[in-house]
Amino acid sequence: MINGGIAIIGGGNMGGALARGLVAGGLPAADLTIIEVDAGKRDALRHQFPGSNIIGEVAACTNAVIAVKPADAAGATRAAVGCGATTVLSIAAGVTLATLTSAAGPGVAVIRAMPNTPALVGEGAAGFALGEGCGAQAEEFAAAVLGSVGLAVRVEEPLLDAVTGLTGSGPAYLFYVAEALIAAGVAEGLPADTAEALVRQLFLGAGTLLAQSSESPTRLRENVTSPNGTTAAGLAALAEAGGREAVIAAVRAATARSVELGA
Repeated sequence: MINGGIAIIGGGNMGGALARGLVAGGLPAADLTIIEVDAGKRDALRHQFPGSNIIGEVAACTNAVIAVKPADAAGATRAAVGCGATTVLSIAAGVTLATLTSAAGPGVAVIRAMPNTPALVGEGAAGFALGEGCGAQAEEFAAAVLGSVGLAVRVEEPLLDAVTGLTGSGPAYLFYVAEALIAAGVAEGLPADTAEALVRQLFLGAGTLLAQSSESPTRLRENVTSPNGTTAAGLAALAEAGGREAVIAAVRAATARSVELGA
């Protein structure tokens, strides 16, 4: 349980996903407050979270999650601390601990996190970094909030750029591959809807196998690859086209861009 309840500032996709994960994990509805400035969104949130406090302005709180646009993160942090928050977790992309700590002032535990969009279906992967004033309780808070929608791992702040490049942007890489596989299936004569249905299930099945198996990705790949078989031919074509290098380059470029945006 999160002592003192939790206020989520920003009721958009990610804020709503965290709220759903927390409630599903056992947080009492009355201990959840969502602050959303848009009246229409507030009405929708009231239907999604009956019994919770859905309001338009920050009110008294102990723990706050900052789920607003990066440009608004510092202001939201100041507002939360001004209303009593002593622990603040920000998921605003590119907003550094230094910026958040400056906005929070002394005596506040500040945490910066980078989740990803699969959190919307409870299968997220997030990294988080603790500010200087954080102790074990702040780390437990971050793990509880982010872990309610998937995996949460602690890293040092400079490595959050690598987390951004790998798993923050990673879903887009996989969707890109899915698009390419569908196009390839169509090029080989499959109807588009059939190719898409097969690829969707391919990603679900392979992802589930990867997540649940005790074997490494390398071993799982080897299990599918018979000598001189169809998979071996396909992997050889990928290697010749620089498939592995392209993936590494994508993560490197996204990481470098994250560094630039956070500078």
